[in-house]
Formats: sequence, C-alpha cells, structure tokens
Amino acid sequence: MASCLQLTMATYLERKTWRSSSKRIYRSSKTSTSIRCSAAKIPMPPLNPEDPFSSKLASIASTYPDNELFVNSDSDTGPYLDIIHDTSPRVKASYGLEERGGYGDYDRYDDFYDDEEENPPPDLPSMLLDDKIIYLGMPLVPAVTELITAQFYYLSTLDCDEPIHLYINSTGTTRDDGETVGLETEGFAIYNAMMQMRVDVYTFAIGAAIGQACLLLAAGKKGKRFMMPNAQAMIQQPNIPSSGLLQASDVSIRAKEAIANRDTLVKLLAKHTGNSIEKVANTMKAPFYMNPSKAIEFGVIDQIYPPDQRKLKKSLAAIEKIKVRREKERLRVEQGRKGF
Repeated sequence: MASCLQLTMATYLERKTWRSSSKRIYRSSKTSTSIRCSAAKIPMPPLNPEDPFSSKLASIASTYPDNELFVNSDSDTGPYLDIIHDTSPRVKASYGLEERGGYGDYDRYDDFYDDEEENPPPDLPSMLLDDKIIYLGMPLVPAVTELITAQFYYLSTLDCDEPIHLYINSTGTTRDDGETVGLETEGFAIYNAMMQMRVDVYTFAIGAAIGQACLLLAAGKKGKRFMMPNAQAMIQQPNIPSSGLLQASDVSIRAKEAIANRDTLVKLLAKHTGNSIEKVANTMKAPFYMNPSKAIEFGVIDQIYPPDQRKLKKSLAAIEKIKVRREKERLRVEQGRKGF
C-alpha cells in the first residue's frame, strides 16, 4: 500500500512538472512568435502626402532592416518609437522640426523674412539728418561735440546745395547751475566745422543759447539767424573747470589759458555781431542775457521766428501795392507807345 502510494505521488509530481515546463515552453514560444509576427507586420499609420516629414520617415523605415529597426520590442516603449530613437541625425533633426511645426511652417517663415530687409530702425538724429537738420540740445561735452562735428562733416560730403539748419537749445560748456562741464575748445571745434561748410548754415535758437552756444547762433548765415519768441541768449566769460588741488604754477597756466579763450571768444563774437571788440569785452564782464529783441539789437540774430503775423501781413500788402503800381505804369507806357 505504501509503495503504491509512493509510485502514485511520484507519477503525479513528474506529470505536474512536465506540464508546467511544457506550459512555460509553450508560452515563451508563443510570445516570441507574437513578437516576430508583430515585428514583421506592423501596421503603418496613414500618411499625409503634404507632410514632408512623414514621407521621409516612411522611406527611412522601409529601407531599415527589421533587426535594427525594432531593437526595443521587449521594452515598454512602442515599436514606432524605435524609429524616432534612431541614432541617425537626419531622423532626429526631422523629428525636432516636426514637433516645432514641420518643414512647411519654417519654409513659410523663411519666405516671409526674406522679403524684408534686416536693418535696424533709424534713430531720430539720423532721420533729422536726412533733411539736413542738426539739433544741439545738450551742454558741450566731448561726446556731443563729436556727434555735432561728425554730422557737419557728413553733410559737407553730400552733393546738395540746400542749406544746413542748426537748432540750438544748449547751455554751452556749463550746466544750468553754472558748473563747468566742458572746455571752451568744444565750442570752437563746432564753430570751425561750421566755417568749413560750403553751403549756408541757418541757425535757430529754440530755447537757451548760452556762452559758446550763443557764438554758434551768431555764426550762422547773415539774414538767416533766428530766435523763437520765448528763447533766450546769454554771453559770459569762460570759466576754469575745477580739477581738485592744483599747484600755484598750474593755476597760473590755467588762468592764462582761460584768458586766451576769452579773447578768442570776444573776437569771434565781434566779427559775427558787427560790434567792436571793446564793446563785446565790456559787455561780457558780467553775464549778459538777451531776449529776441535785445539779441537783434546786439547783432546776435537777424529776426524772430516765426515772424509777427501782423507785420507779415502789412509787408505782404505793401508788396502787393507795389506790384499793382508797377503794372499800371507798364500799361500806361505801352499805351503811350501805341499812340505814337
């Protein structure tokens, strides 16, 4: 009885072991078969004929061997990801462009930007310079002098006989509180550039014209020097810029240089205003402020801009009367000649 039971249990365990092993073998063979079948017959998604990336991807997938294309079939990733994860830089670049909109969008952007010139927008001084307008709106520091001088020399190279218009709103080599911020030579540099222009320079004071800026205002073309009704001009002696502690010899040298700059400024103002050197020197002993009327009287400007409308109307009416009178005289002379 015991031997029969042992034989029966041994037979049962052997059969159970064989069945389990056979099941494992069957399952593994079935899995590998399904993998091979799926690798052999993977349904391709529908292709858009207008999508260059999909067409290119399909052509690459059709040329790749099965063992290289589906290397990650046992992983959790889908079979189509093996195409995207390929090491070919051509496929990676195509996939990146597809995620960002595809080749078609980039082509449209390129066509759009190719039609436009990639130039920065012009700044305001450049736009004014196209109309031969120079605007001096800061104290005369080296950077401002460099810009204004360069603009003058640039306009001198143009083949154009139109005048240059210089608009002035500057406190010269000092700030509005009187502190010196530049050397007198800054104003002389712009003045020298003005004198080298082969065309006329019209000057307009639209705000302040103080010190060296007043010299630039007076250096314009005679008859074309203007001031706005509320503008102000002022002439004064040059100041010595502060530079800390100086030795006695250095102070003497700077004082001599300041006196030389003052004499140069007096001579130039006398030349352009029509006054004597003595009158200009005596006037500059203290700051001399001028409204438009005083500036005309002193000879700094020629007229107020815009002119008084009432005076302008009277002048136009007088000119019209002169024309009518001359026309009558001409007709009378012609009638007298016909009578003879």
